Amino acid sequence: MQHRIVVLGAGYTGAVTAGRLARRLRREDVSLTLVNPEPDFVERVRMHQVAVGQDLKPRPFDEMFAGTGVELKLAKVTGVDVDRRTVTVAAVRGAGPEREELAYDTLVYALGSGWNDGGVPGVAEHAHDVAGRPGALRLRDRLAALGAGRPVLVVGGGLTGLEAATEIAEARPDLDVALAVRGALGDWLSDKGRSHLRKVVDGLGITVHEHTEVAAVAADAVTTADGRTLPSDATVWTTGFAVHPIARATSLEVTEHGQIVVDGTMRSVSHPDVYAVGDAAMAMGPNDRPLRMSCASGVPMAWQAADAIAARLAGTKVPRVAIRYYQQCVSLGRKEGLIQFVTADDRAKDGALTGRLAAAYKELICKGAAWGVANPTAGLPSRRRRVARQEAAHGARVEATV
Repeated sequence: MQHRIVVLGAGYTGAVTAGRLARRLRREDVSLTLVNPEPDFVERVRMHQVAVGQDLKPRPFDEMFAGTGVELKLAKVTGVDVDRRTVTVAAVRGAGPEREELAYDTLVYALGSGWNDGGVPGVAEHAHDVAGRPGALRLRDRLAALGAGRPVLVVGGGLTGLEAATEIAEARPDLDVALAVRGALGDWLSDKGRSHLRKVVDGLGITVHEHTEVAAVAADAVTTADGRTLPSDATVWTTGFAVHPIARATSLEVTEHGQIVVDGTMRSVSHPDVYAVGDAAMAMGPNDRPLRMSCASGVPMAWQAADAIAARLAGTKVPRVAIRYYQQCVSLGRKEGLIQFVTADDRAKDGALTGRLAAAYKELICKGAAWGVANPTAGLPSRRRRVARQEAAHGARVEATV
């Protein structure tokens, strides 16, 4: 009887987990189901590019997972019952039954995170986001409708806010782009990193409101905590992410923010048949510091989870690899970038790479991450990889391998 593995979510972490499991497990021993509401992979780290009108290369899942044994189910997850070991899903675009219940033996929870309005009045009604494709496309339409000289305000000075503000300012130099940050601009960076960031921001004509907290958002302005009014025809809210709420509604042990608490193999500490990866999981990194929500954390978490699941099913030693950081990569438009080198626990070092070389480096990182998702059979021995391609081309069943 096949061991049933269900993976929820096909972002970077879910897709990587499914592909890695397919490489390590035999098809006759396991069934692999990947649940996702979209038929193609979304490069979330490029949503600021989508917002300014750039088109990304399509990456359909049916092509990516052809011949791997991974079954893609186009559906939205509506509930998880970890005591009965079932998942309830609703089909999208007529892709199956309106409501369906999937049973599992092992669950990989990779539903990730989305936009977080922080409970600030007016954000949900008036602000825009780049946390996913729908939000990025809405912002694209809004920016396209703005005439020269109109104000755009990006709220949030983290990586997402910096990338959004610089991308918009570079693509639309006719707009009046501003950035509101709670602290000092780039205050977590090294001296070199902060200096370069300031140089790029000033060169793009971005107005920076430092030590500014936004208290309310209206259709044409924001109000700060100290009573100022900042004009904005398009407010982009990038102050953080909120995890998917479904885990909190289960009996899984979660944090106060709804993240599933996992051990070093990404296994739930309360339910051993559940694994969580990416933004949905609370995992500890070097020096007992929580891993931050990022692709840099999520992909290694996916590798660890897949390897642990495969090892436990095979009855072999479970590998444990410490997840650490090396750099923070920030695109500052298409021509500029910043690579801030960091310690294992994500604190800035003195060294930083800047300029066009940093932009090229960041682009290489993005392409590498997408390639890893789009080539799930890349780890197969060459003969098996050829057979997989041949059988997939003829619609045949392909056996995954350990």
